[in-house]
Amino acid sequence: MLNKLQNEWRSLLIFLLFIMMTGAVFFSRTVLSFSMISFIAVSFFHPDLKQQLRNFLSTPLLWGMSLLFILPLVSGWWSEDKQQWLDILRIKLPLLVLPLAFAAPFSLSQRQWEWIIRFFVLAVLAATFWSMFHYVSNISAINASYLEAKTMLTPLENDHVRFSWLVAVALLLSVYSAWQKRNENGIEKWLLLPVIVWFIIFLHLLAARTGLLSFYIMVAGLFLWLLFKKAKPVQLTLLLLLFVSLPAAAYFLLPSFQNRVKYFRYDLSYFKKNQYLPGSNDGVRVISIKAGWQLTRENPLAGVGFGDIETKTRELYAKQYPAMPETDKILPGSEWMIYGAGAGWPGLLLFSLVMLIPFFTPVSEKLPWLLLNVTAAFSFLFDIGLEVQFGVFAYAFMVLLNWKRGITEKM
Repeated sequence: MLNKLQNEWRSLLIFLLFIMMTGAVFFSRTVLSFSMISFIAVSFFHPDLKQQLRNFLSTPLLWGMSLLFILPLVSGWWSEDKQQWLDILRIKLPLLVLPLAFAAPFSLSQRQWEWIIRFFVLAVLAATFWSMFHYVSNISAINASYLEAKTMLTPLENDHVRFSWLVAVALLLSVYSAWQKRNENGIEKWLLLPVIVWFIIFLHLLAARTGLLSFYIMVAGLFLWLLFKKAKPVQLTLLLLLFVSLPAAAYFLLPSFQNRVKYFRYDLSYFKKNQYLPGSNDGVRVISIKAGWQLTRENPLAGVGFGDIETKTRELYAKQYPAMPETDKILPGSEWMIYGAGAGWPGLLLFSLVMLIPFFTPVSEKLPWLLLNVTAAFSFLFDIGLEVQFGVFAYAFMVLLNWKRGITEKM
């Protein structure tokens, strides 16, 4: 067994690696890979590996998340394109190894958890400033690009979808931290207020729908929670006014948000007329989701295999939309349809189960935990975040980190 000093050093090392990962995801893929591999190695550096495995198997959240890797793994038996299948497994591997690592018997102090959250919020804050630097340097051209379904430059190698979700998560954790410190005399709760306001403004400036919808889902969830708790009518009224007035204010005050709305309405006009518009953002996404649904229905028992989703989807596009340009031939634009196309109805149902498990997972603070997971699940309805490396890490790490923190505080 590890002695007390060894356990303390192991916990300190894990704490430092968490700090590294929360910052590296925004600014260095190399540091992110190094810190994640190091954390996984350290998590297994103890003599009671059997207990770690028992923790994993007895925790539905952990083995459930691992199914998101195991399903594609098993589908290799009937996937013809083995190279594509291997590439998918490489991207999704953290969905297996991170749950196993978080099952390890380690614990951090409440102070250490607070510093991890602080550093994450500061890293997101710095990342938004980086985006704004590039935005204001060419503001007119970037605002105009929003009329063509583009956005300002963002970290995560310009992955604005995943970045916007992380900003929304940072906003959620900032509000939660400020609420926890509401009765304290320290200055931190007051410093968090401008950070919260800035994150709200930035989400509307960036105008990425994943982040915006996550924010408004959080506001709606908070409203329902206050309603259930029989909060004062004034609080409910203010929250409702915020929900209604913010989009209107953003439309008239922020050109990027206004142009994003204009493009959405333009794109929607073609969708209503059931017309295919080459280069259309939402139109192509809807077509891709329909393709995924068709593959699921045509291969209900086992799907086409994850390695062949792209090939089979392109074959459908060639038959139904022969004039579609190569840039529009995307994967089914929903993780539900990805798992349905790859593994049939079993894949679709198991993916749904994995998304539901967090809502029945006991943690110390239920509301922020539920809001975190409902935004993640909702984003997967219209996005394929688990098919890209940053998306896999962001989802797995943020959910598991907040779960570990939640069960530690619950003890």
